[in-house]
Amino acid sequence: MSKYFISFTSCLLLSSFLYAQQSADIQEIIVTADFRQQNLSNISNSISVLDDSLLEDQHISHLEEALYHAPNVNFSSGSNRARFYQIRGIGERGQFSEPLNSSVGLMIDGVDFSGAGNAALLYDVEQVEILMGPQGTRYGSNALAGLINIRSKDPTSEAAYGLKIDLGNYNSRGLAAYLSGPLSQTLQFRLSAQRSRSDGFSQNLYLKRPTNQRDESLLRGKLRWQVSDDIQFDLSLSRVDLDNGYDAFSLDNIRDTLSDEPGFDRQTSDFMNSTLHLGGFRLAQIELIGAFSDSNIDYGYDEDWSYIGLHPFEYSSTDRYLRERDSASAEMRFLSRENSQLFAGRTSWVLGLFHLQQEVSLKRLYTYLTEPFSSRYQINRSAIFTDTSTELNSRWSLDLGLRLERFDAEYLDSSSLLFKPQDNLQGGKVSLNYLMGESSLLYLSAARGYKAGGFNTDGSLDPDLREFGDERLWNYELGFKGAFDNNRLQLSSALFYMDRKAVQIASSTTRLRADLSTAFIDYIGNAAQGRNVGLELNANWQPSNDLNLQAALGMLKTRYENFINSAGDNLSGRAQAHAPSYQFSLGATYSLNANLDVNISIQGKDRFYFSDSHNIESDSYALWHASIDWQFDKWLVSLWGRNLGDKGYSVRGFYFGNDPRDAYTPKGYTQLGEPRRIGLSLSADF
Repeated sequence: MSKYFISFTSCLLLSSFLYAQQSADIQEIIVTADFRQQNLSNISNSISVLDDSLLEDQHISHLEEALYHAPNVNFSSGSNRARFYQIRGIGERGQFSEPLNSSVGLMIDGVDFSGAGNAALLYDVEQVEILMGPQGTRYGSNALAGLINIRSKDPTSEAAYGLKIDLGNYNSRGLAAYLSGPLSQTLQFRLSAQRSRSDGFSQNLYLKRPTNQRDESLLRGKLRWQVSDDIQFDLSLSRVDLDNGYDAFSLDNIRDTLSDEPGFDRQTSDFMNSTLHLGGFRLAQIELIGAFSDSNIDYGYDEDWSYIGLHPFEYSSTDRYLRERDSASAEMRFLSRENSQLFAGRTSWVLGLFHLQQEVSLKRLYTYLTEPFSSRYQINRSAIFTDTSTELNSRWSLDLGLRLERFDAEYLDSSSLLFKPQDNLQGGKVSLNYLMGESSLLYLSAARGYKAGGFNTDGSLDPDLREFGDERLWNYELGFKGAFDNNRLQLSSALFYMDRKAVQIASSTTRLRADLSTAFIDYIGNAAQGRNVGLELNANWQPSNDLNLQAALGMLKTRYENFINSAGDNLSGRAQAHAPSYQFSLGATYSLNANLDVNISIQGKDRFYFSDSHNIESDSYALWHASIDWQFDKWLVSLWGRNLGDKGYSVRGFYFGNDPRDAYTPKGYTQLGEPRRIGLSLSADF
């Protein structure tokens, strides 16, 4: 599959240089995840931007569906919705009792949701920005591998409102609406709400009903107050409510299940972000940013995946994790004004302070515990950062960034286990940039990312497996961004090499219970070293007013060095988990006439290991999607399909014994992704 895709992409890009005719320009893309809002083509970093038109054309409702369009980005499920993501082969894949420091940051309207990605609903979203590689200057220890930034739509200066109705197979239905406009000459607002429900994509054969259902709602309000020419205040308030089932694994490795006590994947999050822009100073603009979130996460499952009576020797067990996660952060930035740039106006700069407090309280209810387990994990992160960009001459520029961070945490649980990890951490970036033309940039960069150390809490672990140290990563990148053919073709590409030190690896071990069933124990340890090398390519080509083509390709080669896992296997030279060697996305939108559009796309990825503790792999796969959109007046009718070939593919995998019918012989179990989905949508924008 990969060689044919590479050939196709090469032909697509080559033909773009040979094709010439009148066409509208592709709209420029502004990235908001950095310190300043910038045009995508001017940023010396590999970035994938998934805008609202792509999300709407593909009928994408959640982040896990959108990430198929981004090269070298993967996700891990193990729940109803994916909550963990991997960039360039790096990122967590799950969480049980242990505290978590994320490798991939997730921001939703300026609020940190790293490790809780199931809250990433995408209605009324302007764009999803994926920053590849360590963001040590901008985001610090939660962005070792990269950052995913979700930005919802802002208030509008003119009155606007819209409605969307969705119907689909698996008894799927949804209703959403937004309202936006001015309240006065200086005050604008936007309100949006969504509610969607589905029976899910599996049937519980024992209970004779769907048990992996979805019930998701979103409420968001945004306010923009232009106090004066120099003062602007932005406020965002949101609530996400997920009441989903979780019954996704089967002893027979099929979609239908046999659980008698099916689980759940629930989350309620209230979050807020406020930003005050102060521009009335001679030397610098000032931004004051405050964010807060309060989340209740309830995750549980039927551990035996079966019912009493299936077999004379079966066991019966459930496991449940209730987390309350409160987070508050404050940030102050000083951004240079044009008349305050250093060195005769050649250097723009940013200087800032950041502080975050987070507390996560856990209560675990487990059949094999004599009493509930509880813990409290408190984090304090304080940082000072600076970022500069210097014009060396009309062609060359130099970017420098540095972040110094203090990490303090305290952990205490009902087993009287106490940890107080502390770290002084440093990250930064240097980038040499060459402007080849008005719209072409060549850059060479080196960036350092970091991730705080931690500890393992399972009481059955040996003492030498209890604590692990911080992880450090250097990312070296050569990138190119350019626009050609009168801006009808936009192209970005990046070659990267990542050198990982003291790699934090989620591994696992097993313990045999007295009833001969297997206890599955996760823990984290440091491997000696890791290497991640690859390529990212994004292209958008509009050869005519009627046709738009998009392509993305990710190539990745990963390996461990000097690493022996919990089972005693030497994994030196083996690929890292959830790191497919290729990923691709191809899409085309064709306008048959002024009112009728056809969208076709295919996304796929190579096989990959599910874990570093066993050798179970996913299969390689490709998924076809299509839609037909008919516009009449203000209304849009869409007939759409996702995974049209009904391809079976896996999004999570484990290896252990869980079937009494074969005496609990260890084997691989996988969770299947979404099957074929067909739907009809009616929407209107006024």
